[in-house]
Amino acid sequence: MLGWSSMSDPLQIQLNGQIRTVDELTAPVPLVHLIEALGLKADRIAVEHNGEIAPRTTWAHVTVKSGDKLEIVHFVGGGLG
Repeated sequence: MLGWSSMSDPLQIQLNGQIRTVDELTAPVPLVHLIEALGLKADRIAVEHNGEIAPRTTWAHVTVKSGDKLEIVHFVGGGLG
């Protein structure tokens, strides 16, 4: 190989500081599909893609490629009472 990937290579990203391979997806893929593949509830997370906040309204248009860095945080409820 000469440093290129075939279209059938699984998506490999850095997710919250850890390298992760998403076997069911191939790059490039819309961010919304990655979130679904990871089994995350879209209404309870915030996503940073390559150092930029990705607003929920853009997830269908943001393209994730192998090597991209994502930080995903979950919102949790609770409090005193």
